Amino acid sequence: MQAYWEMFQDMDAWMQVFWGCAVIGSLIFIVQMVLTLIGMDSSDMDVDFDGADTMDLGGGISLFSIKNFVNFIVGFGWAGVCFGSAITNKWLLTLIATLVGVAFVLMFFFIKKQTKKLEHNGAFDIADCVGKTVDVYLRIPAAQSGKGKVQVSLNGSVHEFDAMTEGDTLASGQKAKVLSVVDGSTVLVASHH
Repeated sequence: MQAYWEMFQDMDAWMQVFWGCAVIGSLIFIVQMVLTLIGMDSSDMDVDFDGADTMDLGGGISLFSIKNFVNFIVGFGWAGVCFGSAITNKWLLTLIATLVGVAFVLMFFFIKKQTKKLEHNGAFDIADCVGKTVDVYLRIPAAQSGKGKVQVSLNGSVHEFDAMTEGDTLASGQKAKVLSVVDGSTVLVASHH
């Protein structure tokens, strides 16, 4: 540990800043990730600056948040460390590190936005099936003499329900149309011509 500290002290001030940002930012990032994985990450930890506008970008994504700051610092620090030996002009190196930090924040926005698209309410109303074409999964006996099963695709997911018909028997694999809802798990269907 002493050797690392001596190596850090031998660096010029620019590289000390880059290394400090890289190491401290990475440690905070790891703590945030662990907290998120175990479910202790409450919201996005947005900073409201005493009611000031946080520049909400929509979908629950705010420009000024601790996570965004950490993402910037991680990108800034590691870019400075990685490009430090290749770029001798310190101002150019700082500019490139800043651009990489901004790119990290933008990448976070993109990932967060894509994740929000995947989230959905999970609540499903069986009434949404009325009028839809469904596939008969298990044979449905004629004249409401028994129940079969149908499958319907709604909002990108497949749902399975008990089904009855007033008409002739509907065979497995046949198409049917939902006429009404009988109860919370059963629909009334008719042959789809």
